[in-house]
Amino acid sequence: MSTPDFALDPRLEHDTRPVAELPLCSVRLMDDLRFRWLILVPRRANVVEIADLAEADRAQLWREVDQCAAALRGTGPCTKLNLGALGNVVSQLHVHVVARMEGDTAWPGPVWGVAGRLAYAPSLLKQRTEALQKALAG
Repeated sequence: MSTPDFALDPRLEHDTRPVAELPLCSVRLMDDLRFRWLILVPRRANVVEIADLAEADRAQLWREVDQCAAALRGTGPCTKLNLGALGNVVSQLHVHVVARMEGDTAWPGPVWGVAGRLAYAPSLLKQRTEALQKALAG
């Protein structure tokens, strides 16, 4: 459930595609086919830091991070999971969950700021989204 004045930051809306709505978070797929990369956005207004969430919401956030991590691991190869809540560019609280593969475009560095984003073709976006939705529901 959202707080009444919750709105997704326009930069997150532009760079990601919707996957699912969990009890606390909107789950979105980063629109860059080089990385299997989910972003969880708690539907709470004016929240910048994890510490700004109520205690129950913090616990729910980590359950949903775990759920998304399992979905990524269950739908493709994964050498390492990267988690982050940076907020230096987009201050709205959001958590990155990225399935990394040794040898990917950014390996071993972080995925943030790697030039050359490759948007999903509609058919692959649909396929990846449906696989993640199924994994999140199961």
